[in-house]
Amino acid sequence: MSILASFMVPHPPLIVPDVGRGGEKQVETTIRSYEKVADEIAFLAPETIVITSPHATLYSDYFHISPGKGAKGSFANFRAPQVRFSEEYDEELVGKISEIGKKEDFPCGTLGEQEKELDHGTMVPLWFIRNKYKGGKIVRIGLSGLPLTDHYKFGTILQRAVNALGRKVVIVSSGDLSHRLQDYGPYGFSPEGPEYDSRIMDVMGRGAFGELFDFDEAFCDKAAECGHRSFVIMAGAWDGKKVRVATFSHEDVTGVGYGICSFYPEEGEDPERKFLRIHLEKKEKELQKKREDADIYVRLARLTIETYIRSGKKIRVPEDLFLLTGDGEEIPDALLHTQAGAFVSIHKQGMLRGCIGTIGPTAKNLAQEIVNNAISASTRDPRFDPIRESELSWLEINVDVLGEAEDIDSMDQLDVKRYGVIVSTKDGRRGLLLPDLDGVDTPEEQVSIAMRKGGIQKHEKYFLQRFEVVRHI
Repeated sequence: MSILASFMVPHPPLIVPDVGRGGEKQVETTIRSYEKVADEIAFLAPETIVITSPHATLYSDYFHISPGKGAKGSFANFRAPQVRFSEEYDEELVGKISEIGKKEDFPCGTLGEQEKELDHGTMVPLWFIRNKYKGGKIVRIGLSGLPLTDHYKFGTILQRAVNALGRKVVIVSSGDLSHRLQDYGPYGFSPEGPEYDSRIMDVMGRGAFGELFDFDEAFCDKAAECGHRSFVIMAGAWDGKKVRVATFSHEDVTGVGYGICSFYPEEGEDPERKFLRIHLEKKEKELQKKREDADIYVRLARLTIETYIRSGKKIRVPEDLFLLTGDGEEIPDALLHTQAGAFVSIHKQGMLRGCIGTIGPTAKNLAQEIVNNAISASTRDPRFDPIRESELSWLEINVDVLGEAEDIDSMDQLDVKRYGVIVSTKDGRRGLLLPDLDGVDTPEEQVSIAMRKGGIQKHEKYFLQRFEVVRHI
């Protein structure tokens, strides 16, 4: 096994004495744990230290690996320019990771570096490590906006690249825990904060990496966690391997959670620790059940998307609707004889993959409205690349049929669970947000998001409307 060990560590700059200027004393427990990590890495004497950092170059749909021969950095942004680093990259390992990713059509590589200098998510761990161990090159890897399953898969690619080169490697998974643990913390307090820290320390402390997939995106956002995706990449690097875990510490004195654990390989393979395969098999069964239970509105959207992605052809209404019926089922009258605005929302692995809709009717009937918007949501949402055929079996689809909008005087007349909102200006700009969305808990949040979508500034005069929807899943 070429991966010698991995470590889960935080990255608060204040922990570095020249930055903290005495403030680091409040996190002495974390400092002592970090010293142990550095001692263990020095003892292992790795040829390469792989660091995954939330503050390295990040893209929504791509894992960036820092290119070139090396990079420099300092804590100048934290009033300590005298603390400097000059690191050499392991170009051969970077190349092997990129090569495997390219062969498997996985979105990772060295394209599009935004900032060459080392980030603090990389430098804080290096500060402790370089005080004890000067050897070894590094590989610096950023996270992405892709699903957790893709972060885990990237970890498996990292594992194979390391094994292919026979490199002696240590992985440092850099990431703070929740930033919402105390009222005086950087983001204030949220009950999800302490819950996240308790759960993540339990999961990592047991090496129960499959449970990392159970952390809902909305929950993680409310907890304002930093390192979850970093930890998932590390977990993927241990796919199918038995590991020995040690929990060094968890500390919360700054309103931010700092957790430190170590992971060492044990002898033998363990098929029950092929967590990605197990998760995907379970998810596939759940999705199949959803497809079987879906009503005709969702089946219409799915048929539209699958037909268009596979053949480029648009299904015909009403001629092709017979493909959706069976066992004497009839097409609902509303689909063919009413008009309404509709939204088609597509998710993959719990993350939005496309959402396009119409506030009011634009087609001759509701069925055609759904067909048009399903094609747009899957191929024309400017936030995403068009859906690929390989993704079709993993899609979850909702159809929201909009009721008539009514004018309201204030946010007091909104209910985020019941009503969607439309925010408009006199010059025709308009933003809409559907009701009952994960992570949207107050009318103020709902209106703020709708305003951003419509390009409306807070100081501008705007008008509010609310509407109800019938959600088909």
